[in-house]
Amino acid sequence: MFKSIFVIIFIFAGLVCRAQKVIEPDLSALLKAHKIVAVNRSITEIMVGEKKKVLHFDAKPSTGIAWIDDLRFSDGIIEFDVKGKNVLQQSFVGIAFHGSNDSTYDAIYFRPFNFRSTETERRNHSVQYISLPKFDWPLLRKEHPNQYEKPINPAPEPEGWLHAKIVVDGLDVKVFVNNSTEPSLVVKKLGNSNKEKIGFWVGYESDGDFSDLKITQK
Repeated sequence: MFKSIFVIIFIFAGLVCRAQKVIEPDLSALLKAHKIVAVNRSITEIMVGEKKKVLHFDAKPSTGIAWIDDLRFSDGIIEFDVKGKNVLQQSFVGIAFHGSNDSTYDAIYFRPFNFRSTETERRNHSVQYISLPKFDWPLLRKEHPNQYEKPINPAPEPEGWLHAKIVVDGLDVKVFVNNSTEPSLVVKKLGNSNKEKIGFWVGYESDGDFSDLKITQK
């Protein structure tokens, strides 16, 4: 009997593993092969401390995106490391997903300059969900205050690397920071797009560094 139960568990575990597809793209190779398409930004590969294959965005007015060709994401887990800066209103860094074009997508992004602010209201605006073009942050903050943006506890170092884990399951989106078991943000998706474009994202006048992208597809 115990042997039969063990076999059943083993088979089930194997089916679960096969149902998930883990992708860890070589960002350096993709950049060199022109498979990373930059929108309103220049992207270069740099070395930052012990990090490898770091993509650096320069700063420009308006939003910037780096769509990754041949990579699609629907449901599952997005993980990546990102580094912004502690400069007020000049560091918005994250990722766009479920995109159909340069102006229609969902995104999760961080405001590092708010992470450890002495002002409670600013700390409450540390991590943000948006769904463009209809639901940008000004509308969400006005009509749904503190619902689509939250603080991060414990607060990360504003100038340091941050590990983001974004779980997308149907309409449910959860954001985990620095391997925390508790999500920093939990929202219902507002966008109805069934498209699957994905790419790194920076906001107005923002540069940023990105590395170690990992996608677990359901």
